[in-house]
Amino acid sequence: MTLLILFISLLVMLLLGFPVMVVLGASSLIAILVEGSVPDFIVLHRMVSGMDSFPLLSIPFFVLAGSLMNSAGITGRIFDFARALVGWMPGGLGHVNVGASVIFAGMSGAAVADAGGLGAIEIKAMRSAGYDPGFSVGVTAASSTIGPIIPPSLPLVIYGVTASTSIGQLFAAGLIPGLLMAVALMIMVAWYAHRYHYPRDVAFALKWIAYTFRRAFLSLMTPVIIVGGIVLGIFTATEAAIAAVAYAMVLGAVVYRTLTWRRLISVTMETIETTGIIMMIIAASAVFSWLLTSHHVAEGFASWMLTFTSNPVLILLLMTLILFVVGCFMETIAAITILVPILLPIAVSLGVDPVQFGIVMVLNLMIGLLTPPVGLVLYVLSQVSKVPFERCAVATLPFLLPLFVVLMLVTFVPAISMWLPTMLYR
Repeated sequence: MTLLILFISLLVMLLLGFPVMVVLGASSLIAILVEGSVPDFIVLHRMVSGMDSFPLLSIPFFVLAGSLMNSAGITGRIFDFARALVGWMPGGLGHVNVGASVIFAGMSGAAVADAGGLGAIEIKAMRSAGYDPGFSVGVTAASSTIGPIIPPSLPLVIYGVTASTSIGQLFAAGLIPGLLMAVALMIMVAWYAHRYHYPRDVAFALKWIAYTFRRAFLSLMTPVIIVGGIVLGIFTATEAAIAAVAYAMVLGAVVYRTLTWRRLISVTMETIETTGIIMMIIAASAVFSWLLTSHHVAEGFASWMLTFTSNPVLILLLMTLILFVVGCFMETIAAITILVPILLPIAVSLGVDPVQFGIVMVLNLMIGLLTPPVGLVLYVLSQVSKVPFERCAVATLPFLLPLFVVLMLVTFVPAISMWLPTMLYR
């Protein structure tokens, strides 16, 4: 009865358009009040406990670091370097789009930051070069999903906290799948370039590559500092985020002299707002997850799935489908905190490593960011490009294919995500 009330109230409030954090917290409180077996102040207790985690301190610092990189003009240097590196290929700016996202992924850790920061530069350049607006938006949207896979990654931090899994191992596990996503998208761009005769953007020139590399070198050191420091055990993920902020501030204020006090205050306020929203979702999700766990939903769901099939491959495919559907309708952080207690025990019982499952889950939910009705990346790019949301969604559809191929490879070939953390940590 409690679970029925929980899910009915959840569905009703979602359909009415309430914010996710309100939906999760209010539906949990209603279920607890109706059940009456535990005091209502347990809601506050669980919310505080859900936020009481040292690794979660990395969230505001990673958000701030990515915003500082955007504000300091670092994205322009990254774009110029990527242009010199791969712009000579047919469909050059499409490849540049993907390459720049790979580089920026090592700084921001968020798909929306990639879409909002680099997206404006990339779409403007592609439009000026005569590329179809739909193609420009599609490749920009798809490449932005690389951000949360290649470390650092905000969704992987939240997954690591929720699943009690090493964040360092998750970061290491995301590197190869992220690069594989880039290769798959570049193959798709090459096919488009061949079919629609898209031009090369620049001529190949080692001098130009060397020049843009020198201009972007200090920016490119950001992922080296973050990932290298974590892997070598110099600092934790939280300390790495603080180091990234300090480094970004030095670059913007001292080296490039592009970061003003006014902009720093603006970026800080944006970070506080973003962090507040994220932490409230995590807090509300903690109550919701506690209710699911205390009522043994994971065990019941596992039994239900096994009534259909005991084949591990089919069960993994079913979980992948569930994650994709949830990603279409729910915000990534809320989806992770709700689904991990339900799906992770099933995955572990099938012999799936929690680290590998984290990459599968985050990649699946990132694809959800490209699909209506939520499609947060599509909304951002619609604003940036002035292309209607519906056209953005249609233009992005072909680029889902290479992402799904990579998802299937990561799901059923564990070595893709597990080789690097195994080499570094075990």
